[in-house]
Amino acid sequence: MHAWRAARVTPLGELHAPPRMTAVLVRLVVQVVLVASLWHGLYTHTGTTAGLAEGQAVTYAVLAVLASRLRELDQYAGRDTVLQHMHFGTIVYWYLRPLPPQRYHALRALGEQLYGFTWALGGYLVCLAAGVVDPPESAAVAGVFALSLLLGQGVLYFVLLTLDQLCFWTVRNNAAMLILIFAQNLLSGVYAPLWFFPDWFITLSGFLPFQATLSVPLSLYIGRIPLSDAFGQLAIQAFWVVTLFLFTRFLWRRAARRVISQGG
Repeated sequence: MHAWRAARVTPLGELHAPPRMTAVLVRLVVQVVLVASLWHGLYTHTGTTAGLAEGQAVTYAVLAVLASRLRELDQYAGRDTVLQHMHFGTIVYWYLRPLPPQRYHALRALGEQLYGFTWALGGYLVCLAAGVVDPPESAAVAGVFALSLLLGQGVLYFVLLTLDQLCFWTVRNNAAMLILIFAQNLLSGVYAPLWFFPDWFITLSGFLPFQATLSVPLSLYIGRIPLSDAFGQLAIQAFWVVTLFLFTRFLWRRAARRVISQGG
């Protein structure tokens, strides 16, 4: 029962506010239309750029928009971010509940991702029916993409969890959080496929976990990464999941020592 309540905390904040849901729908439609139009326009006078055909580029860009919906719920409006709890001193209640804070955080994120997945899946089916995105080349590609997307969401959760855990040491770090979130979106290929960036940028991103969150799954979907290379990419994603899990587990133990009964 506690797990179910924790998982639905943030989604209920949106479900109980119809204007917010309408705003999300409008924003998602506008983003998809603008992104698809942009990439169609960029390919007006060319057939292939950076190894991507027009259909691949548009599909990648639209799927990136839909995938961003998986973790886009507004926790700030519900005053349920770690940053806010640290600022107001209410983070202490996370350690007074029967549910451990690390489990509460994970369950809440799971609820957000499941709720966001319904939006992303609905948008994908509409775009697929309308011909905005191309279908996967085969059932094998679809299966590998689904597994890679699942691992990518695991990596993304631990990356965002690490950002949250930094609040235990910095307390007020709004600017740093915004910079890190921008870096995550840039290095994961949300704004544009990584192949359009300089070689040094691609090499740098290869040593970081960010591209494992989104770039790898979408590259498998559009065929940029062939099935023959899929196992290696999945192994790298699994490596980052395990590594970040151990790292964030260590940080949870360290963070508990910084919480006192008076809060803050």
